[in-house]
Amino acid sequence: MRPIIWTALAACSLLSVPSAFAQSQAQRGEYLVTIMDCTGCHTPGTFLGKPDMQRPLAGSEVGFQIPGLGIFYPPNLTPDPETGLGKWGEADIIKAVRTGVRPDGRQLVPIMPYHSYGKLTDADAKALAGYLKSLKPVRNQVPGPVGINEKPTAPYLTVVMPQ
Repeated sequence: MRPIIWTALAACSLLSVPSAFAQSQAQRGEYLVTIMDCTGCHTPGTFLGKPDMQRPLAGSEVGFQIPGLGIFYPPNLTPDPETGLGKWGEADIIKAVRTGVRPDGRQLVPIMPYHSYGKLTDADAKALAGYLKSLKPVRNQVPGPVGINEKPTAPYLTVVMPQ
């Protein structure tokens, strides 16, 4: 009878491994979002000195003007299907973070440090994308990019490029 008990205990311990692994992946993803300071650009109110931590990573209503390129607003990184990353797969998120290319082919502006984030290990990139997909979806439509000859409808900061 003892071998049956040990077999049952071993089977139960194996059942907890995937959930423990998933939890450690989520914790790793949260850690990466923290040290990569994703909330520093992608949280409403941050650039106004009042980050809205009830809507973390839901995008910014204040953009960056990059001379010669236009004005860009940090997007909603929550999995909201209409205003965020809800229709993106993990592979889409990983590609954008590492290469600066969105699923629609648009290149992200260089203020997004994808050149540095391109060095993420496969495990870290997957943990980051998985964490973003696990967040509570927040419906928050940020302004779209504004071309260099277009008039912005939302506030923005000007980034001065070094000479």
